[in-house]
Amino acid sequence: MKKLENKVAIVTGAARGMGKEEAKLFAKEGAKVVVADIIENEAEEVAKEIIQNGGEAMAYKLDVSKAKNWEKMVEAVVEKWGKVDVLVNNAGILSLTGVEDTTEEEWDKVMAVNAKGNFLGVKYVLPAMKKAQKGSIINISSIFGLIGSGASAAYHASKGAVRLFTKTVAAELAKYNIRVNSIHPGVIRTAMTDELLKDPANTKNLLGTTVLGRPAESIEVAYGALFLASDESSYMTGSELVIDGGYTAL
Repeated sequence: MKKLENKVAIVTGAARGMGKEEAKLFAKEGAKVVVADIIENEAEEVAKEIIQNGGEAMAYKLDVSKAKNWEKMVEAVVEKWGKVDVLVNNAGILSLTGVEDTTEEEWDKVMAVNAKGNFLGVKYVLPAMKKAQKGSIINISSIFGLIGSGASAAYHASKGAVRLFTKTVAAELAKYNIRVNSIHPGVIRTAMTDELLKDPANTKNLLGTTVLGRPAESIEVAYGALFLASDESSYMTGSELVIDGGYTAL
């Protein structure tokens, strides 16, 4: 039996990178997948690829920072498939500026997508999961939700918020058999980091303390998400799954 057989999963930020790999892997493991992303045409392409490979998927244009978008999407998913078993709050944006150069607008935008987006996702899937008395929510944080780096003030703050939000919601929702865990990726090769990794100096800085000495591929994070989404992780909640090539080991 496939690991996510008969489950319905929403993956945000699923048009590219880690979200795309998570969506495709979940479908391969039997889930009906909502490919949610603000980049509508690319989300549709991912959903089409899943369907062509024998899976079930639907694309949905979603701005994770807008409550009404979440409300309408969850309504559409429940109407189509009757439930929501898994939510991966994967959507996120990167900011590299230090605190002095970070504008108020940049701070608000990063927090709206990276932190508020997680809050809204949990809030709006909760009724469906409470009704079923089960569910798995996976919030994608970062190693920079665990440690500092001396840069990227807004990004660090947003990912730290995701980490502690995950823990308190895990405690709150355990009575409904809803598990909530966070994933903390290190340097992952995605469209978001490709430009950074082209610069040898950036590559040295980013990978200098990574024990394995290389960036991860998106699929390596997707397998972690699959574990947390599946019943194999049934005794895990409020946990941090660090997938960083040993970046935080030293």
